[in-house]
Amino acid sequence: MASKTRETEVKAFDDAKTGVQGLVQSGITQVPKIFINPQIDPQQALISSDNAQLEFPLLDLEGVGDDPIKRNAVVDAAREALESWGFFQVINHGIPEAVLEEMIDGARRFFAQDVEERKKWYTRDSKARVVYNSNFDLYIAPSANWRDTVECEMAPDLPQPEELPAVCSDIMVEYTKQVMKLGRSLFQILSEALGLKANHLVDMKCADGLGALVVNIGDLLQLVTNDRFVSADHRVLVNSSSSRVAVACFFRNDAIRSTELYRPIEELVSEDDPPRYRATTLDEYITHYIFKRQHGTSALSHFRV
Repeated sequence: MASKTRETEVKAFDDAKTGVQGLVQSGITQVPKIFINPQIDPQQALISSDNAQLEFPLLDLEGVGDDPIKRNAVVDAAREALESWGFFQVINHGIPEAVLEEMIDGARRFFAQDVEERKKWYTRDSKARVVYNSNFDLYIAPSANWRDTVECEMAPDLPQPEELPAVCSDIMVEYTKQVMKLGRSLFQILSEALGLKANHLVDMKCADGLGALVVNIGDLLQLVTNDRFVSADHRVLVNSSSSRVAVACFFRNDAIRSTELYRPIEELVSEDDPPRYRATTLDEYITHYIFKRQHGTSALSHFRV
């Protein structure tokens, strides 16, 4: 009975096509049950943020293309960060501050549009060029996340302006160009940090498609590096008094059309350190990532040998 009730509530939420933003604007005073995970104890899920002395890895990219000594230092710092933390921050990355600010403003403009204008982009078709909805796994996850998302496929072929929301189309194209350039540079640094040729990860088509100025290693990079680099859990400390806007860029192959097999890189395995994962496609990985969301287990554990 409870399952049937949840199914009805989820469908009503989705059919409204207004997302979490619509709930807030309606004046609700309690979080709907579809956003509460019965498998998680809220007290156990709390994360302490009292350690004010904690310093996250920070890479300064200024001069890395011209100064070999500087580049070696950055490569070493990236290696240490990704083996220990799974992410790092970057400064002097080459993307103008004005572009970063305008991208955030563009995202805010999209969600500030009239509800009927936003609804034009609302879809559950994952193959659409622009996908606006709340929770891609809404109908199968044990609970929904308190967020709305607009996702755009920007690479390898840039969309035409009319294919994008007019309020943010120009900055999306410009931001994509800037981030793609930075992404290729970072993949070269990561390749060198693994002791490989600079273009190794780029040649694997890791950078074909469009993390942010916080660079977060995903599960597939942990797989292909045979656990040399670790994938960090994505966690966010929310502010109950204000909204949060995040612009994330994901470098990946096309999950639907690509048959590319991902396995531990040959140069990173040996008799003493054999492959820890079997080969997989991006499509298979994503399927099990969604399964992981249902059962709270690591997606990578399914591919371990």
